[in-house]
Amino acid sequence: MTDRSHPHPAAPVYVIGGGPGGLATAAALGERGVRAVVLERSDAVGASWRAHYDHLRLHTTRRLSALPGLPIPRKCGRWVARDDLVRYLERYAERHELDIVTGVEVSRVDRAPDDSGWLLHATGGRRLTSPTVIVATGYNHTPRLPDWPGHESYTGELIHAAEYRNPARYQDRDVLVVGAGNTGTEIATELADSGAARVRLAVRTVPHVVRRSTVGWPAQRAGLLARRLPPRTADRAARTLVKASVPDLSAHGLPRPDTGLCTRARQGSIPVQDAGLLSAVKTGRVEIVPAVTALEDEKVVLDDGTRIAPDAVIAAIGYRPGLEGLVGHLGVLDERGHPLAHGPRTATRAPGLHFTGYANPISGMLRELGMDAQRIAKAVARRTS
Repeated sequence: MTDRSHPHPAAPVYVIGGGPGGLATAAALGERGVRAVVLERSDAVGASWRAHYDHLRLHTTRRLSALPGLPIPRKCGRWVARDDLVRYLERYAERHELDIVTGVEVSRVDRAPDDSGWLLHATGGRRLTSPTVIVATGYNHTPRLPDWPGHESYTGELIHAAEYRNPARYQDRDVLVVGAGNTGTEIATELADSGAARVRLAVRTVPHVVRRSTVGWPAQRAGLLARRLPPRTADRAARTLVKASVPDLSAHGLPRPDTGLCTRARQGSIPVQDAGLLSAVKTGRVEIVPAVTALEDEKVVLDDGTRIAPDAVIAAIGYRPGLEGLVGHLGVLDERGHPLAHGPRTATRAPGLHFTGYANPISGMLRELGMDAQRIAKAVARRTS
């Protein structure tokens, strides 16, 4: 139940982005009597989740993926499917009676002319002001394609994984998937299981691969425990667990990484959860090949000098936050384009400007978004009371 004991300020808190982070933060603010308005550029909440490939399922458990104030229904199963998560986000917005304005894109955030807060430049010439703004446009906001030499003259079929939906168009075709993260490995496995003639997976940095669950114990819970341990101890524990549960596929081009699992996770590279990849690599249905270094007309050049000519290339090499146009001029981003301050903290030069959802923790993004929402709401309510 929303606490109405505190009067709403004249200007609402604006939350930019109607994904899980934005919705959870708006709900947490409402619980503390702070009026929040969510500005969403698409026509519905959860836009980025709607755009993911059809067979996507969360790598985090249903219980540890729910946002504050509403459990995910048990009927969704342990590993929640994309469409079920989208419906959950819709119900979440309804349950918390969130004030959401769709079809409004914020293109730039400036300091208010009187230095009292922030000025948002939005669709249709809107100019919105507030002392507090929450930026929640998402970790996977802008697809990133590498600028491979020869990219402009490449005549083959090349798409980013953001454009991939299902394997139907790749039946009986030779496909190269570039990138060995969770997205790339899942797409490669689905293609191999769904009638592609040949599937190769180009790997630059060998990933850590873990079972989604081991003897019923989900990898997410192991990640939660690992965060509480010293890095070396966590790495040793992870190494022991992986050796006991994951086969050594060095002979198939997928050796065990030299860098510790938890050390790498702290650097922002979370492990790949096995959704069939191990079996597909072991049986040769997914072939591991070196990284792509260049494109030549219809050919793809690999790191070992090999030239191949797949029918299609799917680049699953990640996203970037895409915050430069929105807030890059404010001096609040680091050299990677990520916020300098996150969650309840704000940069010294930008009081009242919060960011949420720009990390990819081993403990689960949705869980962390929910916790972040509570912390941000507490900090904002303290300032506005």
